[in-house]
Parts: sequence; C-alpha cells; structure tokens
Amino acid sequence: MYSMTVHEIILVCDYLGTLAFAISGALAAARKQFDLFGGIFLGFVTAIGGGTLRDMMLNIPVAWLHDIWYFYIVVFAVGFTFVCRNYIEKYSKTLFLFDTIGISVFTIIGMQKGLALDIHPILSVMMGILTAVFGGIVRDMMCVDIPLIFRKEIYATACLIGGCAYLLLNWLACPDFISIVVASLVIFVVRTVSVIKNWSLPRFK
Repeated sequence: MYSMTVHEIILVCDYLGTLAFAISGALAAARKQFDLFGGIFLGFVTAIGGGTLRDMMLNIPVAWLHDIWYFYIVVFAVGFTFVCRNYIEKYSKTLFLFDTIGISVFTIIGMQKGLALDIHPILSVMMGILTAVFGGIVRDMMCVDIPLIFRKEIYATACLIGGCAYLLLNWLACPDFISIVVASLVIFVVRTVSVIKNWSLPRFK
C-alpha cells in the first residue's frame, strides 16, 4: 500500500493553499470588476506572495520558479472563478472561506521551512504567519482595501495559535501528518469561530 512521504504531504498542502488563495484573489478581483488579466495577476500575487517573501528571506530557491504547477494551479483557479463566479457567489462568505483555508495551510508550511533550516521555533512561527498573511496584504492593498490583518478580526492571531499548536504536537512527537492536519484545523476553527462570535483583539484608542 502506497504511503505519502512528508515531503509529498507538504507539497500537496502547498498546492491546496495556492489554489485557495488564488480563488480568493480572483473573487476579490471580480468584486472590483477587474478584467481577466487583472484577475490572473491578482490571483497570482495573492497565492505566491507570502511564499516568495519567505523563500527570499530564508535564502532558498523560490518554490514557484522551479515548479510550473503553481502557475497552472493559479490559472485554473482564476479561470474556474471567472466562469463559475455566479455559482460561487451564491454561498455567502466565499472569499472568507478560501482565505481561511489559505492561511491555515500556509502558516504550517512556512513554519516547516523555517524549522528545517534550524530557525528558532518562535521565529519559525513568525515565518509561518508571514507566509500566510503577506499574499492577502498585497491583494487587499491592490484592491484599495484595508488589509484583513489590520482590521479588528482575529486573523494573524489564529495563525499564531495554530503555529503554537504545531510546535506542541512536534514536542509530543506526533506523526507529521497528524501535526499538519490538527494545527491547520486549529487555525481554521479559531478564525471561523472568531468571525461568527465577533471576537476581536483590543484596539488602540
């Protein structure tokens, strides 16, 4: 029976995160009435922005420059959104859903890359948060919106909690697959519940 390696699991998660963020970028472009090229461009920078900055900071090869599948995934995601937008928009909070999936996956991937290079665990959590939120920041700024990370919603805090959960699971010597899934679910649940319950951090007066 075939069993996926840790590297393959991470790669699949990276593809899923890229797909989710590309769709969120395409939906944002649709709401701002960008043309198809604008949608592809916004989907692309949303999907690969955080990972690009992470890899450059870690001085490692930028992932999407060495794997054409990232480009194919973004084009597919934008094309799918362009064709099926009316169907997708029937479900409220669609942009929120794909954005939350994206940050859930990319936080853990960013952490793993940092830990693999012997970055301090706390700094690896920060690397994961950066990976998760930077693409969304670029997306919102290009759409002339205040980035989600700067609003009252629980956003980067959810990534922080999930990152700490991943470190705890690693310390308990849990299998990598379980650690990835559980930590990603923690981020997704914390972010979702915080929006439903209207939780927020204290704001500057």
